[in-house]
Amino acid sequence: MTLRLVGGALLATMLSLATATTSVAQGSAALEMTEPLVSQPGDPRRGRVIVLSRQSGLCILCHSGPFPEERFQGNMAPDLGVSAQRLTASQLRARIVNASVFNPETIMPTYYSHAGLNRVASGYAGKTILTGQEIEDVVAFLVSLKQ
Repeated sequence: MTLRLVGGALLATMLSLATATTSVAQGSAALEMTEPLVSQPGDPRRGRVIVLSRQSGLCILCHSGPFPEERFQGNMAPDLGVSAQRLTASQLRARIVNASVFNPETIMPTYYSHAGLNRVASGYAGKTILTGQEIEDVVAFLVSLKQ
């Protein structure tokens, strides 16, 4: 009986997480965020700056990619060029917004949520790591790696 209650609670939690995130839909290969976060299209040039920044995006601390000019790229996470080839813009957006939906044990930060975070510096409380526009810029840059 206890196992049934725990299983039911787990299922309810998973369903609430899936429905709480707007425009997240089950895709053929993975969860997706089909709707952009903002109305202005992403700018791949600005997205590249964010991806390579060791101050804002911090992507290359864990990821590597087709950036021969960048020294000391990460090796703890998938290569961004490979991910860009394999995933759609909607799938990339969903992973950047909240990678823990795909892997609850991930160390990748939740770039577009501030709920449920612990030990956040007061200057960052209630703020997301990246804005909706910055996420769209990063998605546009990653999509540009396909070409």
